[in-house]
Amino acid sequence: MANRRQLLTSTAAIVGATSSGLWMPAQAQNSKLRIGLMLPYTGTFTQLGVAIDNGFRMALQEAGGKVGGREVEFFKVDDESEPSKGVENANKLVQRDKVDVLIGTVHSGVQMGIHKVARETGVLNIIPNAGMHAATRALCAPNVFRTSFTNGQPTQALGKVMVEKGHKKAVWITWKYAAGDEAGESFKEGYTAAGGTIVKELGLPFPNVEKRATQLLAAPSSKSWGCPFPMWSSKLY
Repeated sequence: MANRRQLLTSTAAIVGATSSGLWMPAQAQNSKLRIGLMLPYTGTFTQLGVAIDNGFRMALQEAGGKVGGREVEFFKVDDESEPSKGVENANKLVQRDKVDVLIGTVHSGVQMGIHKVARETGVLNIIPNAGMHAATRALCAPNVFRTSFTNGQPTQALGKVMVEKGHKKAVWITWKYAAGDEAGESFKEGYTAAGGTIVKELGLPFPNVEKRATQLLAAPSSKSWGCPFPMWSSKLY
């Protein structure tokens, strides 16, 4: 999840990009810096979207209200956590509003759309939360920066620690979407390499999270650790 430190880092990344010459803004240097916020302002991830927006504005205020000596003008688009609208919504900010910087988003599927637009147009993109691997791996680009984690970072390390603690059997429970899948792949890699065995994998419908209880009841009753992502409510024996 986004936190204050990550969001302060976002502002620092913009300043660094302007001072390094990497970023060539569309507007004259004495004009306002146009920042586009493409975040989930409705739906499952609303609280994260609002927190990122508030946190970024707070960081900007603490930095004196300017970036690289320029005043800031904000443009907002609700991404609705809808991957099919990712490219369209990103283009609203880049093509219609002519933003210099695009900040977003939370949902990894939506981020794929933003990433496509960023690579094609060269607009500076800062990822404050979405953990999709491809953005900074196979599809990395010099104009795309990440202040968040990647989906596999927490779970890759978790497997080794669990085995060292004696938990050599696990049930993996995750929401069935991009972030959950990538977290699961990394957990499996780290856990099995350390000598652990995954006895069952359960995928919860997303965003229909109400079905979680029935899935948990289906977990094996043998001595194991239920390791759900991203809920992290585990059952330890």
